[in-house]
Amino acid sequence: MRKFTPYLILATALLALAIDLLPNLRLPASGTAGGTRPIETKLGLDLRGGLRVEYQVQPVDGVSATAADLATIRDIIERRVNSTGVAEPLVQTQGTDRIVVELPGVTNPDSIRALLGTTGRLDLVPLPREVYGFFNTATGQPTDGVKPVPGEGETLSDTSLEPLFSGDQIESSAVQIDESGRRVVSFKLKSEGAELFATWTKANIGSYFAIVLDGAVKSAPYIQSAITGGEAQISGPGASGFAVDEAANLVTILKFGSLPFPIAEIGVTDVKATLGAAFLGQALFAGAVGILLVFLFMLMHYRLAGAVANVALVFYVIIVLAIFRLVPVTLTLAGIAGFVLSIGMAVDANILIFERTKEELRIGKGIGPAVEAGFSRAWNSILDSNVSSLITAFILFYFGSSTIKGFALVLIIGVLCSLFTAVTVTRLILRAVIARKGFSSPYLYGVAKGDLDAPERGVSNG
Repeated sequence: MRKFTPYLILATALLALAIDLLPNLRLPASGTAGGTRPIETKLGLDLRGGLRVEYQVQPVDGVSATAADLATIRDIIERRVNSTGVAEPLVQTQGTDRIVVELPGVTNPDSIRALLGTTGRLDLVPLPREVYGFFNTATGQPTDGVKPVPGEGETLSDTSLEPLFSGDQIESSAVQIDESGRRVVSFKLKSEGAELFATWTKANIGSYFAIVLDGAVKSAPYIQSAITGGEAQISGPGASGFAVDEAANLVTILKFGSLPFPIAEIGVTDVKATLGAAFLGQALFAGAVGILLVFLFMLMHYRLAGAVANVALVFYVIIVLAIFRLVPVTLTLAGIAGFVLSIGMAVDANILIFERTKEELRIGKGIGPAVEAGFSRAWNSILDSNVSSLITAFILFYFGSSTIKGFALVLIIGVLCSLFTAVTVTRLILRAVIARKGFSSPYLYGVAKGDLDAPERGVSNG
């Protein structure tokens, strides 16, 4: 395995470099089977600007929302926004009845506003055969009813229809590809909803049922067979099923359709970058100066070993930036700070290794055994410090706000990558270097000649 490690690291570096530099690369989009998203560097609201939408929570039957209801609405809206692929939204409550949503780098504000604007009750409503007819699975043709089956966006005007259950019985939903290659939307019901759906579908094969949000029909599929396990699939029209956007929107509605209180949009404004491009340039320049000073320190203090560490650090930066673009991580000022901090931690691991190596060289060990001993003896300290940092970062990610989560995520990625580069990459390069003639002098690894001569000196009284 060790024989193939250099080639694996080189291939990883080349792949990461391509992700960092090549434009127009795309990846499959999560939650939208068959869809793709661009690989790009995302900037946060403070550096790029975006959209600000303000909502007012409306009372129901004279009852106003409590602070707990307001927090629930905020959480549901935040999950809705995240489902669209917009990273690091800022969703917060204001006063007793306001929700403010700020979205960084929004490219299609109308679609996101429409998604956030679907605020009311989600119901699954059976459509009776005697009114809407049914789908004859034997002939593959629908029968005529008194009324046509309502299409997407139509209002379900028949107020006498009772919902079978509401959206709170939907446990999960996702886009999938079925056996015939069609894009479908699957959903899983909780126990009460699963029992009600099983009883109704057994008796109503071929009947239609409507998925209704705020009185508007979002989908009206028919029942092909009895659904007894609480898991079902909705097939889209045509040979390929749902379009990507349609499937993603339906999944979002099924997951996050119901709010405990309706909300009304009362204002939409464009948000200017609070720091802007000029500040981003200053921050990147400051980070570059800091990294350059670290490079110079490593070269001056550890010489050849420092040069090896710098090569590993360049590899680290390339890998981390590629991961940021793949995830994608939204880089706010706090995220950039976490990235710079992780670079310092990556160098810290190399310093521990090299200081241990110098101690081994001072007691007379050869360069090869000294380097191996340096890595072995420093490993416990490196592991302890990085695990402590990871624990702290995970706590920040779990309990923090969206901005704090961004910092924590950047730090987690940086710490994990630094463990790999500081230990594996640096060690691999050092092994290759010390195997060559002319690179065995302890002076090249930061040990002064006086330190090596000291054990040979004698002390006498004259």
